[in-house]
Amino acid sequence: MTGEVGSDSAQVSPTRLDALSESIAKAIPDGLKVLGAGSGELTVEVDAPRLLAVARILRDHPDLKFEMCMDVCGVDYLEHGRAEWKTQAATSSGFSRGVARRNMRADVSLGEAAADGARRPRFAVVYHLLSIAHNQRLRLRVPCADDTQPIVDSVTELWASANWFERETFDLFGILFRGHPDLRRLLTDYGFIGHPFRKDFPLSGNVEVRYDPEKGRVVYQPVSIEPRVLVPKVIRHDNRYDPALTNAKPDGTSNG
Repeated sequence: MTGEVGSDSAQVSPTRLDALSESIAKAIPDGLKVLGAGSGELTVEVDAPRLLAVARILRDHPDLKFEMCMDVCGVDYLEHGRAEWKTQAATSSGFSRGVARRNMRADVSLGEAAADGARRPRFAVVYHLLSIAHNQRLRLRVPCADDTQPIVDSVTELWASANWFERETFDLFGILFRGHPDLRRLLTDYGFIGHPFRKDFPLSGNVEVRYDPEKGRVVYQPVSIEPRVLVPKVIRHDNRYDPALTNAKPDGTSNG
């Protein structure tokens, strides 16, 4: 296991997260990477082929006992940390341009370009686990090796609560779960094309629905909203906070 608990854990109990990290290191001595402790919760990463084996240890090991899977969500790292905002017009200063201007490290996170040019997976699945016995929470992140057909094993046999969470992740991100008992869309309509939470899905969608009085039913048609690009807000000078005005007396003379 590599990595260490980040400084963010100082806001909670750092010894508690350190103890959890040590327990995980003893139970799973290799193949697991500790990414940090953002928001006071430990985050670890495992490769997709080892997901089920690691998940079973996290659930059954007496020092861990993560009995509950609270959530499963997808992440799309398309152009994360690399691309400029796609705008028609914007200032070049005053706001982040969507790119971290720094020397890229070889061990950067998913979606970022490594110094050696290695490809980083576009999609990942994040599991939020809870141990009632030890009052601990854990994030488990699993990168999907194939960007064109992202797939990981289903954990429904370990945590039954993951059933609908995995269906939601499939519906919104297009991530497949091998071995899921009923992998159907959950939130979008029948016949929906695409996955709305992918970063390359158009904000206005591809189709819209309307009621056709002649046919007597709801019909689909190409979206009629013209695509537009949002421009970042520009901060302009506010005369109300001009020092020459704030230091003035009611009679017009300066306080200075």
